[in-house]
Amino acid sequence: MPVKVVFECEVCGNRPDPETQVSLEQQLLDLRCGEYLDAAPGGWLTWHGRGIYGPNRYACGEHRGELKATLRTHYGNLGWHPWARGPHPWAGRRGTDKARRLKRTMTSTFGSPGS
Repeated sequence: MPVKVVFECEVCGNRPDPETQVSLEQQLLDLRCGEYLDAAPGGWLTWHGRGIYGPNRYACGEHRGELKATLRTHYGNLGWHPWARGPHPWAGRRGTDKARRLKRTMTSTFGSPGS
């Protein structure tokens, strides 16, 4: 079944252009926690919360500052992550491939007869 992921700016509700949509989709599988990432070419900002830093959040280029202010208000006392300063380039996925390999090896031996 085909699925389309819908991204919206947390502040104004705008949706990204097609190129930025692809960039945001590529960031979905990234296993980051408490980090900002830029999504080019539209200038969108992604907050990879996870855990104590809440869900992932998105802001268009016009509302990057508002998203950071909101996150600093809500999560600023939990650590330095919401206070990080830009730019926040994305150099590709981090940790995902290793985590998938580990999961495959663990599930392939877990509960197998004779182990």
